[in-house]
Amino acid sequence: MSIQPVVTEPEPVVVPAAATTRSRLPARIWQDRNGRVGLVLTGLLVLVALLGAAGVLPHDPIAQHPDDRLQGPSGTYWFGTDQFGRDIAARVAVGIWTSLRVAAVSVAIAVVIGSILGICAGFFRGWTDQLISRFIDILFAFPAILLALAVVTALGSGWQNTAIAIAVVYTPIFARVSRGPTLSVGAAEYIKAQRVLGTPLPRIMLRHVLPNVSAPIVVQVTLALSWAILTESSLSFLGLGTQPPAASLGLMVSDARSTVANAWWTLTFPALAIVVAVIALNLLGDGLRSALDPRRDGRS
Repeated sequence: MSIQPVVTEPEPVVVPAAATTRSRLPARIWQDRNGRVGLVLTGLLVLVALLGAAGVLPHDPIAQHPDDRLQGPSGTYWFGTDQFGRDIAARVAVGIWTSLRVAAVSVAIAVVIGSILGICAGFFRGWTDQLISRFIDILFAFPAILLALAVVTALGSGWQNTAIAIAVVYTPIFARVSRGPTLSVGAAEYIKAQRVLGTPLPRIMLRHVLPNVSAPIVVQVTLALSWAILTESSLSFLGLGTQPPAASLGLMVSDARSTVANAWWTLTFPALAIVVAVIALNLLGDGLRSALDPRRDGRS
C-alpha cells in the first residue's frame, strides 16, 4: 500500500486594508471630482514653478527693460511688464516656485516636529501629555499671522527664516491632529500585546502607531501647504519675506498697489496665482480626505 502525500493548500496572504488603500491612492483621488481638479491644478502649478526655477522662460525675471515699462499682455510679454519693465509672466513663475519652496520646507518641518509631539503626547499620556498639550495651547493662543510676524522679525528676512516662522505657526496644528488618533490607537489590544512582548517603544511607535494615524496627517499636509502659501505671501507683502529684486507673489502684489489703477495686469496675475494655488491644494486635500475615508471601502 502506497502512502499518498498530504497536499495542503497555501494559506492566503492577507493584505492589510491600509496598505491596499495606499497602493490605490492615486486612482482613488482621481475618482473624486475635487481630487481630480486639485491634481490637475497642482500639477500645472508645479510645472510652471519648475520652469521658473530652471530659468527656461523667454525673459529673465530680474532683468529690467525701461523702454518696455507697464506694457500690457502681448505676444512678447504674456502677462505684461511692471513699472521697471520686468516680465510679469517670468516673475509669476518664479514667485510660484518661491511660494511652493517655502511652503514645502515649512510644512515638512512642522509635520515632523508636530507629529512627534502629538504621538508622544497621545502614546505616553500622563505628565508628558499635559506638558506637550500646555505648550501647544500657548502657541494656539497667538494669532497665526502675529506669531509668524514675531518669529520672522526676530530671525530676520529671507525665505529660510520665513519657512522657520511658518513652521512654528503650524507645528501645533499637526501635534493636535496626530494626538487624537494616537489616544485610541495606543489603547488598542495589539499595542498592549507588543508592549507585553517587550518590543522597544520607538519600534512600536514607528511601525504600529504612525501608520495608523497617518491618514489625517496626510490630509492636513495639503491644507497646511495652502495656508503656508497665504502666510508667505502675507509676510512678503509686508516686506518681511522674500526681498527684492527676487520675485515673490506677495511682493508683486505689494508693488502693484501703486500701478494697478493704470496697469491692471500688475496685480491681477500674481493675485490670481495665489488664488489658484490655494484652491488647488484645498481641492487636493478634499480628494485625499475622500480617498482615505475608511467608510468608502464599505460602500465599494
